[in-house]
Amino acid sequence: MLIETPYKANDIITVITSSGAEVIAKLVEETDTTVKVHMPMSLMQTQQGIGLGPFAFTLNPKSNVVLNKSAILMIAKTEKEMASQYTQNTTGLELSS
Repeated sequence: MLIETPYKANDIITVITSSGAEVIAKLVEETDTTVKVHMPMSLMQTQQGIGLGPFAFTLNPKSNVVLNKSAILMIAKTEKEMASQYTQNTTGLELSS
């Protein structure tokens, strides 16, 4: 059985909201009622496959966002390949495998 390490501050996490949005972001902090994330991005279908786009088009892309846990269905550490794509999109740094 695979035991996954829980996520922690500065990890890249995936959040599924009750509206069905899949959000990838860097975890800033978690409380009993909220999750604060940095630079949230949403998964989007593109002609080349799955890509990342703005979580909310009217937000500063480099902002912190507080999500209420009452609107979250799931939180987990993002798998390595997608976390690397998120890091490249948000920082311009390409991580080696």
